[in-house]
Amino acid sequence: MDHKAKSLRPFIGAKDYEVSRSFYRDLGFEEVELEADMSVFKSGNQAFYLQKYYNEDWVNNTMLFMEVDDVNRFYNELVALNLPDKYAGARVIPIRTMDWGKECFLHDPSGILWHFGEFF
Repeated sequence: MDHKAKSLRPFIGAKDYEVSRSFYRDLGFEEVELEADMSVFKSGNQAFYLQKYYNEDWVNNTMLFMEVDDVNRFYNELVALNLPDKYAGARVIPIRTMDWGKECFLHDPSGILWHFGEFF
């Protein structure tokens, strides 16, 4: 196959769709509502679909990795948002350094685990 991928957009679920929509807007993503039960959230050239669908096994096993240019700055901005105070279930986990780079973590209100990393 000879193709040039233009984007990769995962679909993620939401335990409470309206809460998750608000969470991702607070996180800085731009929302484009596609229909009553699905939106696309964008940041730069990256995007994902949030849907009003919840399956506990699926959501609890969903992880997304987003590369950022400066994980230290990103983490400080993430902490300043106070997301765990605003959203039940949200958790921010500090930066850890690995042999490939650095990353911090964020659990959204549904349980989806985000990795925000910077490669060395």
